[in-house]
Amino acid sequence: MNTIFRKSMLSVAGLAFAGGVFAGPIAAHANPVDAKPVAVAVQASKPQGDQSHIGLNDEQTANVKAIIAATKKAGLPERAAVISIATSLQESKLENLGHLGDRNDHDSLGLFQQRPSSGWGTPEQITNPEYSTTAFLKGLKQVDGWQDMPLTDAAQTVQVSAYPDAYAQWEQQATDLVTQHWNS
Repeated sequence: MNTIFRKSMLSVAGLAFAGGVFAGPIAAHANPVDAKPVAVAVQASKPQGDQSHIGLNDEQTANVKAIIAATKKAGLPERAAVISIATSLQESKLENLGHLGDRNDHDSLGLFQQRPSSGWGTPEQITNPEYSTTAFLKGLKQVDGWQDMPLTDAAQTVQVSAYPDAYAQWEQQATDLVTQHWNS
């Protein structure tokens, strides 16, 4: 990310924070129906490359909500949920994968295709959406500057995928899902 753009984004974020600090008591009395989500909080920059989109069934939507709930429980911002959901869209299309038999190149399981043999947890833990999200977020928190880096770089640093740029294609859908479900 170029320095001028980054400084601009940091300035906008700083102004938004300062405005929230000083307007907080006033905003607390505002009509919540008039509140609009701020895109800057969810999406760090314009999504990279061509974007993909899939329709979601009830199970996938429940998994989105589980990822958001685990992110909130971990005390992390919406951007962490966007990165988590985009990662899960790439890894499993938001489906909680069990053993895939011959279609599975390793022992990858769950929403993030985490591997018991790589220390992510037991098969039972990894196929629990809250546990697997918390494990992913624990890895994300260890990435210096994850909040400001491109989504695909943050996800790749945690996942160590053979296809490091593949996460980027899901950023817009993940952002839309977080915007839709964060306050529901």
